[in-house]
Amino acid sequence: MALGRQDPDFAGIEDRAGPLPWRSRDPGFAGLLRTICGQMISNQAAAAIWGRLSALPGALDPAGMLALGDDALRGAGLSRPKVAHVRALAAAVLDGRLDVAVLRDAPDEVAIAAISAIPGLGPWTAQVHLVFGFDRPDVFPTGDVALAASVAHLKALQARPTPRALAEIARAWSPYRSLAARLLWHHWRHATGRPAGEAP
Repeated sequence: MALGRQDPDFAGIEDRAGPLPWRSRDPGFAGLLRTICGQMISNQAAAAIWGRLSALPGALDPAGMLALGDDALRGAGLSRPKVAHVRALAAAVLDGRLDVAVLRDAPDEVAIAAISAIPGLGPWTAQVHLVFGFDRPDVFPTGDVALAASVAHLKALQARPTPRALAEIARAWSPYRSLAARLLWHHWRHATGRPAGEAP
């Protein structure tokens, strides 16, 4: 593995944690919704909310999402701010401010900026979507707490690196930073004894 040659700390992750599951998400509206569900909560909680949200009639379509009442969205487990976020996303897709199909071929920085411009989404949501929805090879969500914890554990650091420090560390893994992120999430699940599931 080229990444393992660049940084030997990655070479033993799959030996310890098992083969890396290669997960992907819908590259469009539904995939971004799934990522919003995962903001600031555990994978298990996010999966439960996503299961309820995706079962709501029309929820995976922008117009259908806007037609759903707040009670239905709150009943699925979305917090009040996240209700506003998914509505903002749906409105942006409907009125053409966010064209996910076009963004699939845009440079990473352009796609991240366009997604981050939607209220409530931000760089983490955009970067995670580029990793799992667009399958981009060299994106690293530097604001991800689990990635910071995983790097600290893997490299025996005294403290979790800040987002800025994590970005600097991750420079050494280019052009494979997305793979590095996937392996670090995989390592952290194994290190903490959490079940393998949808990530992040």
